[in-house]
Amino acid sequence: MKKLAKNMVLCMQPVPQTIVSCRDKEGRNNALVVGFTANASLDPVMVMVGIVPSRFSHHMVKETGAFVINLPKKSFQKEYNYLGSRSGRNGDKFAALDLKWEDAEYVNAPILSDCPVSIECTVIESSQPGTHELFIGKVEAVHVDEEYLDEKGNILWNKMDLM
Repeated sequence: MKKLAKNMVLCMQPVPQTIVSCRDKEGRNNALVVGFTANASLDPVMVMVGIVPSRFSHHMVKETGAFVINLPKKSFQKEYNYLGSRSGRNGDKFAALDLKWEDAEYVNAPILSDCPVSIECTVIESSQPGTHELFIGKVEAVHVDEEYLDEKGNILWNKMDLM
């Protein structure tokens, strides 16, 4: 027999372990760990990320209308922990970690080169129904390390050692 859970916070598990990277209007890069990430539409392809407005990256995504979702491998745990426990307000996280990155092709945001999957997104709408502002992003491009693609361009999720 099922019982009612007393604590409903984070009742959906597991959630993807993601790092959202973004850039402000002055060209400063930042990245943060985001626990609220999901597919939002198949056609057009869209995803959703939820960011608390008090987070340093929130204004960057809001102002530029762009972000990249990066999916880290387990070997990126140290960097993931750092990005999830520090604020860009207090210093350049990219410099502190000597993160490898490259400019996205379609949006004004950085791609984390050490992550096997990076999803470029343009914000098409947002709403704040609760603690997080939900940014709906149209997927502009999905970058995948070549070793994780089959001959037809399909992503081989089972071959990755994602967090």
